[in-house]
Amino acid sequence: MTYKIYTLGCKVNEYESEVIKDLLENHNFIEDENPDICIINTCTVTNEADSKSRKLIRQLKRKFPKALIVAVGCMIQNKQDNLEDLDIDIALGTKDKTKIIDYLKQYRGTKIQKFYDIQDMEFEDMALNNFDLTRAYIKIQDGCDNYCTYCIIPYVRGHVRSKKKEVVLKEAKALIQNGHKEIVLTGIHTGNYHDNDYTFANLLNDLVKLKGLERLRISSVEATELTDEVLKVIKENKVLTDHMHIPLQSGSDTILKLMNRKYDTNYFKNKINDIRKIRPNMAITTDIIVGFPGETDELFEETIKTIKEIGFAKIHVFPYSKREGTKASTMLGEVDGNVKKKRVKTLLELSKTLELTYMQKYIDKDLIFIPEVYKDDYLIGHTDNYLLVKAKGPKDLLHQLVKVKGKSLNYPYLLSEIYVKVTN
Repeated sequence: MTYKIYTLGCKVNEYESEVIKDLLENHNFIEDENPDICIINTCTVTNEADSKSRKLIRQLKRKFPKALIVAVGCMIQNKQDNLEDLDIDIALGTKDKTKIIDYLKQYRGTKIQKFYDIQDMEFEDMALNNFDLTRAYIKIQDGCDNYCTYCIIPYVRGHVRSKKKEVVLKEAKALIQNGHKEIVLTGIHTGNYHDNDYTFANLLNDLVKLKGLERLRISSVEATELTDEVLKVIKENKVLTDHMHIPLQSGSDTILKLMNRKYDTNYFKNKINDIRKIRPNMAITTDIIVGFPGETDELFEETIKTIKEIGFAKIHVFPYSKREGTKASTMLGEVDGNVKKKRVKTLLELSKTLELTYMQKYIDKDLIFIPEVYKDDYLIGHTDNYLLVKAKGPKDLLHQLVKVKGKSLNYPYLLSEIYVKVTN
């Protein structure tokens, strides 16, 4: 049978969709643009994400009327009592994605819905055999216990739970043996990883020692999780990349408190300073939510001031979206939609300025990148600090460590000149 997977949302969803793809391929299913089975991995982080998920399911029902519709993930978990209009054949929440083959075998024309108590779930082990030959993702953790007032994720992903350390290390070794140069640790709340007394710092320390691993990247980490132990590993091991994504969410202490974030702006700034003391060239990217209830023009200006003081390499900007069931959904001081749009535009413009400023530092500097794409005689890929490099060169350098010199900016690329493939 043929299949097609459609993924909405975060890197964790992308990882889980790739795991599903591996499972299907290993059972002789064939990916095809005219599929017998449509699998939609949904997202519910915002109202727009809900809407996109529902719209996609309806579109696929119309486009492939004879196909089996399988919908999984966060929107399905969150809206499990409101799915009748979607006419889904197999609906799974945020667990059992690794059992997709079993459910396909069970299906006999009667709709299947499977949900669990998300507050009492164990970690669902899944391993990715081949994401691509450059970087591979390992999902080490699921769930979140922070309960930020704007966020629905703890209610659809459940409590924090982690993959056993032995399983993580075994998976990493297998990926390295299969030629992967970079491993990315991912999860819903990655830095909160723990296996009993074995901490995130312990895991990082063990992973950086694995022979053959060129880069270890953390997909995202909270400032409060960058403990002295974690910073020590970062300081002492260049395998950990010069790029960290650390969500700020707001640069106003008033809004951070309303969001139930676990720090204030001084704490965050001090943590960034700690990082830059040990890694001066670290590219630090972040997330910002604009238009949170109660965010006045003055408080928004505080956010702009904080962003400039920190000097991020890039900002991911999101307009606040009211999520039913969260504390923020009942807060007063709703911000007008047009005001949100203006603030988003302002921060996106600021982000591009900051990004260009960071990139400018690397003109006439030597860099090492790993080409991920070959297009029109150019190799395109990322440095360890996540600069997007574009350099003319031969296709056989794909997925290899390549030394270049930055020459000029052609946003979003740092145009570069290749020296030579780096030999290990």
